[in-house]
Amino acid sequence: MTTELRRLRNYINGEFRDAVDGRTIEVVDPTTGDAYATSPLSGKADVDAAMEAAAAAFPAWRDTTPAERQKVLLKIADAFEERAEDLIAAESENTGKPIELTRTEEIPPMVDQIRFFAGAARMLEGRSAGEYMDGFTSIVRREPVGVCAQVAPWNYPMMMAVWKFAPALAAGNTVVLKPSDTTPASTVLMAEIIGVIVPKGVFNVICGDRDSGRAMVEHPTPAMASITGSVRAGMQVAESAARDLKRVHLELGGKAPVVVFEDVDLAKAVEDIAVAGYFNAGQDCTAATRVLVHESIHDEFVTALAKAAADTKTGAPDDEDVLYGPLNNARQLQQVSGFIERLPAHARVEAGGHRVGEKGYFYAPTVVSGLKQDDEIIQNEVFGPVITVQSFTDEAQALEYANGVEFALASSVWTKDHARAMRMSKALDFGCVWINTHIPLVAEMPHGGFKKSGYGKDLSAYGFDDYTRIKHVMTSLDG
Repeated sequence: MTTELRRLRNYINGEFRDAVDGRTIEVVDPTTGDAYATSPLSGKADVDAAMEAAAAAFPAWRDTTPAERQKVLLKIADAFEERAEDLIAAESENTGKPIELTRTEEIPPMVDQIRFFAGAARMLEGRSAGEYMDGFTSIVRREPVGVCAQVAPWNYPMMMAVWKFAPALAAGNTVVLKPSDTTPASTVLMAEIIGVIVPKGVFNVICGDRDSGRAMVEHPTPAMASITGSVRAGMQVAESAARDLKRVHLELGGKAPVVVFEDVDLAKAVEDIAVAGYFNAGQDCTAATRVLVHESIHDEFVTALAKAAADTKTGAPDDEDVLYGPLNNARQLQQVSGFIERLPAHARVEAGGHRVGEKGYFYAPTVVSGLKQDDEIIQNEVFGPVITVQSFTDEAQALEYANGVEFALASSVWTKDHARAMRMSKALDFGCVWINTHIPLVAEMPHGGFKKSGYGKDLSAYGFDDYTRIKHVMTSLDG
């Protein structure tokens, strides 16, 4: 007996639609490896329709007052709270994430972030009007940029969608948002919730693959392209957007160093780092997966971390004892497995290093030691539940190793020495530096990196500013 797959659809101009040419993609449950739904494989005609709807809706939405946009976003936040269990179910089906952790660790910050941007809509900063030339008064206007083409990733489908649409809508832009082809379910549900709150065309969702996203970025209508994804995808977006000088907002990969000095509370540091490394199966650009430990405590740290890994559980979404679920898709399982299979002879797998079970894409919490700075697993993003450990001799070498990668998104320093923490936070070449913690985020503070981790900021007033443009207006006082 064949089970009928649920049908997901695009959301364009206030209505749900199949792809114009009828093409679909199967959506797979990562806990089983079996398809549970189909989503549209959107093509040029679908992208054209979404962009046309967003462009048509833009003038009226742009001209709403900040107070009106604030009310709309607050209604969206309230609606997300009311539909929280539906969103959790969709996200867990999307990703295999633990249900309870999704309830406690994703819904509250998502709602808070929407409410933050609702407030930010009414707090645009600018220089005061003034006379900078005799007989003329100058003012500065902050305006929305226009239609925004946005592409969200599969590791946090709901939250990354919020990080994109909330500041864009708050600033007065309209949105065409594409979820990953492997995780469209929660974004389509968001469209159902948001669609009854915003005017037609203000918020649109296009499902599809890389070619669908490419068609959005290459389309002449958007004034801005925003993507959270791989470095390769970000480079392609930047190259494509350069052809017609679109604004670009890129949040790409990471390889966060976790620098642990000899004066830490070792047991607490290990416990916190293990959670920050394995949460969401390590599928987080800021995950604490590259640990640098002072040589005097290296062996003790590795032993303790290996035990923490052995005590960490992965499993089904309804198991309240698990820290993380499966990797997102078969390709990701292959990628993580490949890093371990290609380890050099000098590397040691201290824990894990293997798939868990034969069904779904589960991978064991893993610790690898004995590594060198130029090893593949140190230089490249694994994006899985794998923590590497290196030894350093002094502060200078710790900085050399920490900064010696092409990514520059997040980092952390673990020490009781305040002066050393300040020196390290200044010298670490990363967009975020945590001290004696790793991975907390708040709506008020910016998130974004340097180097191959991209540019532009999510969250905070800085993230809101990215969705605005600046206009100078000069008036003659002679009438």
